[in-house]
Amino acid sequence: MAFSFTKLFGKAETAQTNDTVEAIIETVENNPYGVSDTNVLFAGLNELGGYFFFQTVIVGQLSVKVKNGAVLTFIGKDFELQLNSDMPEFESDRSDVKGRYITKIDFQVEESDIKKLEKAKLKTIGLKVKKHNIVFSKYSGV
Repeated sequence: MAFSFTKLFGKAETAQTNDTVEAIIETVENNPYGVSDTNVLFAGLNELGGYFFFQTVIVGQLSVKVKNGAVLTFIGKDFELQLNSDMPEFESDRSDVKGRYITKIDFQVEESDIKKLEKAKLKTIGLKVKKHNIVFSKYSGV
């Protein structure tokens, strides 16, 4: 009689085990705002009831559960802007792809800073959350 682990435990996961930035960019429909070694930053400005937010979605290996917020820092030529997260508590969600997480964070932004941000020639975007300090390069496309 043959013994099969597949019959006992079901089929093995067929999802990727080594997720890459290129795979994330290829599978997510939106254009990236920034990329790091293991994460892709998708972002955009939004307004709700006169308040402005810089909404971000980080897709990749970042997996956190936070109770004290995050800081997003934009650095460019003669430009630096630091934004604090809108909510102090948030956490990453698992994706269908093994090892890939989705982290949604909104940051408060002043209306006066929006024009400066839009005009700035950004070099990097830094995300400080818990013990993680992720540096994203501004994505310019292929």
